Parts: sequence; C-alpha cells; structure tokens
Amino acid sequence: MKLVIINYGAGNIKSIQFAFKRLGINAVLSDNVDEIKAADKVIFPGVGEASSAMKMLRESGLDKIIPTLKQPVLGICLGMQLMCNHSEEGNTKGLGIFDVEVKKFSKTVKVPQMGWNVIYNLESKLFSGIKEKEFMYLVHSFYAEECKESIATTDYEIEYASALKKDNFYGVQFHPEKSGVEGAKILSNFLKL
Repeated sequence: MKLVIINYGAGNIKSIQFAFKRLGINAVLSDNVDEIKAADKVIFPGVGEASSAMKMLRESGLDKIIPTLKQPVLGICLGMQLMCNHSEEGNTKGLGIFDVEVKKFSKTVKVPQMGWNVIYNLESKLFSGIKEKEFMYLVHSFYAEECKESIATTDYEIEYASALKKDNFYGVQFHPEKSGVEGAKILSNFLKL
C-alpha cells in the first residue's frame, strides 16, 4: 500500500509518519502532485495557522489538487479545518470540501483546548472498534461547527464536530497519532477503508 503524507510545511508530519511505521506502513512525505494522485491513501496533516498554511498550499498548487483526489484522504487537526469552507483564523477561505465554518472558541474557555477529551456520536467505519466517549488528544483554538457531515462530536463549552466525512474525504480534529492505542486503531481503520 502506498500512503502519502502531504508535505507542505505544516507541523505534525514526523509523529504521523512514526505512528504509521508502528502499524507497519512506511508513509512517504511528498508535495509531488503525481505521487499524491498515485497514492492508495493520503494524509493531509496540519499544525499551525490557517492563513499561512493556505498560502503554502496555494503557492504549491496543492489547493487545486486536494479537492480532486479520489482515494481516501484523512485531514488531521488544521488539515481538517482547511478542508472546510472558511476559518475565522486569519479570515481564511478553505478548500470547501466540507460545507461547514470553522469558528474560534469564545473567551469563556481556556484556549487552546489542550489535552484529552471524549468523542461520541461515532458514525463511520473510521471508528470501528472504538467505544463511545473514548478519549482522544486535542490541541486547538478553532473548531468546526456541528453539521450534516459530522461523524463524531466533542463538547468543550459547546458541542462541535470532532470528525467529518464526505465521500472519500475524512477529517479529525484530534490527533490520532498522539492518542495511544485507540488513536492507532483509527489510523489502522483508515488504512482499511
């Protein structure tokens, strides 16, 4: 299986690569359009700030390629947020794969939400074998609103979409690569999609 992690300068690439290595898969880091298109599965990572990440995607032309991919694609953290219509972070136009807005948590809660929180309302093969209210590791100041494409929910001041799915595109707000055994199971489930 050829697994490509899109390499566009955004954050958590090495920890994702190590997580797949533990599952016996050597993930390739690439910004090469042909290599990404030829992959069996694609990971769209992200740690950083939305507007500068989108700028990097536009400069490399990857903003045009990602929405056209036909194989299973998993966006992680900022990667998922960039797959949405728009983010309040830097007033950023996203890739428009998921029909949802990304908002900033209000000042009534500690931002970023950092640490372990539960996911529930699980609705996808991505969560095969994962129990309702399983803990996942999160670090974020912005969230995708609940919407018809939600496949998992988390509550932090309000309920928000902690995972999204549309066609072959999946997104998770949490970091499966940092979420222990259950996070590894989600990555393994993604490989089986």
